[in-house]
Amino acid sequence: MAESQRPHRRKVLVLGSTGSIGHSALKVAKDIPDRMEIVGLAAHRSVETIVKQVTETGVKQVAITDPEAAKQARQLLSPEVTIFDGSEGLMELVRATEADMVLVAIVGTAGLAPALEAIELGKDLAVASKEILVMAGEAVMTAAQRKGVWILPVDSEHNAIFQCLEHRDPAHIRRLLLTASGGPFRKSTSQDLEQVTVEQALKHPTWNMGRKITIDSATMFNKGLEMIEARWLFGVPMSRVDVVVHPQSIVHSMVEFIDSSVIAQLSHSDMCFPIQYAVTWPDRVSNTLPPLDFAKLASLHFEAPREDVFPALRLARHAGEKGGTLPAVMNAANEVVVEAFLHEQIKFSDIWRTVEQVMDKHENIEHPSLEAIIDADAWARRTAETLSVR
Repeated sequence: MAESQRPHRRKVLVLGSTGSIGHSALKVAKDIPDRMEIVGLAAHRSVETIVKQVTETGVKQVAITDPEAAKQARQLLSPEVTIFDGSEGLMELVRATEADMVLVAIVGTAGLAPALEAIELGKDLAVASKEILVMAGEAVMTAAQRKGVWILPVDSEHNAIFQCLEHRDPAHIRRLLLTASGGPFRKSTSQDLEQVTVEQALKHPTWNMGRKITIDSATMFNKGLEMIEARWLFGVPMSRVDVVVHPQSIVHSMVEFIDSSVIAQLSHSDMCFPIQYAVTWPDRVSNTLPPLDFAKLASLHFEAPREDVFPALRLARHAGEKGGTLPAVMNAANEVVVEAFLHEQIKFSDIWRTVEQVMDKHENIEHPSLEAIIDADAWARRTAETLSVR
């Protein structure tokens, strides 16, 4: 879709509306009602929350993937509200709504199929789920180009790069610099990480996120996934994607150009900023979000990531360079072992060790079909579950 054809007021379908990104999206819609309308919502099983969201937004089409939760919601909502259920319900919702943009904020791999369906239907995609581009970046970007739709990043780091680039030629890019908060263990040693508890790992110093993504931030797998995502979003090789630790989370990412100039995007740590820009782009729209006070900031700190202490970055770079099904395998294995850690079945440091073991066992398939990606994902989950049994 050409920039001039983008509608002034976006009709947005939110997949994953009860999570932190979903809550922020609804907040943005309230803040800029003349530019953003929520036309559909999807969640897994948070019945009370989605019923409240339906009431607040007035949407008439909802998907709840847990059948029992969908049954409860039908008893609480007006018969005028259509409720789709099961995994197929997400696909039906994408087809049924008149959205021109689908915001995918579903954690894990469940968002891939509805994302591809949205592209095929000619809807722009606002991507908050890293797994979509990590698993199937080549397929997603190829499909988007073929259908003439935009893939707009909602992750604060990728949205920042998107703002910095303004469609410059990728040949002018020397490096994409993704900033990382460093998580709760920025200063910890390898020995310290052997003793980390679930409670400690869930205490992120900057962002308020879901449990899985918070653990990913603590291991830095979150940043590793973002490296692969950036490679596909912006058409650069992995060798030009780097990470720099920035604890204040004010600089959301930077682009270094071939003339050694660097452009950065700064704002407070609030996901409403990137969500709004994805919806209103290429326009800038006034809102109620707080501006930065540079006098109060005083100083901004940067440091190199410690890849020897956080091997996730090394594993992600390797997966991104190899491509094929390996990124999907890394992502799936990580999902399984993070869940095992949250249930105290493995140690914190076993997360990256197990992921590496699964990656080493995998026979990579280059330029995979969607079926091959899904098969690799399933294989990685089975293998990781076996290795996570202690």
